[in-house]
Amino acid sequence: MRWVFGYGSIIWRPSFPYVEARPALLRGWRRRFWQGSPDHRGTPLQPGRVVTLVADTDAVCHGIAFDTGECETPEIFESLDVRESGGYVRMMVDVEFTDRSLTTAMTYFAPPENNNFLGPAPHGDLVAQISTSTGASGNNTEYVLRLAKALRELDILDDEVHRLEASLRALDD
Repeated sequence: MRWVFGYGSIIWRPSFPYVEARPALLRGWRRRFWQGSPDHRGTPLQPGRVVTLVADTDAVCHGIAFDTGECETPEIFESLDVRESGGYVRMMVDVEFTDRSLTTAMTYFAPPENNNFLGPAPHGDLVAQISTSTGASGNNTEYVLRLAKALRELDILDDEVHRLEASLRALDD
């Protein structure tokens, strides 16, 4: 597989070699903070919240497709498997570029049956959980702020991400 589709932290920190990064979208899926992070952005007793993909026939999830080109090696996917552990699985998807061309890419998503899946929560509960969670990769607020910034730099407005960003920034004021 040459292409990797990132819709969360892979957007701003791919951590693997690639020859090209292109804005892309995934139809039929929505980015949501429904996956618990008991390691990277939280702890087992106080998991953080990170994004996963949730099926929604009318939705579009914008992200970045990375072409691994000649860099493609099993080590890239082995490394991503470790990074995206805790309930994420690989999934092959068709992504669309801005020129409307399509390619098949590998991405990770956390299915509802995984042990760390938290599902939906009211906005205020999400803010409270994210603002107080910290794990080995840093605090959960940083994750949201970095994702919001990366999406903004790509001219992508994601209502949930940017609403969480605004609420978390308001806590600091």
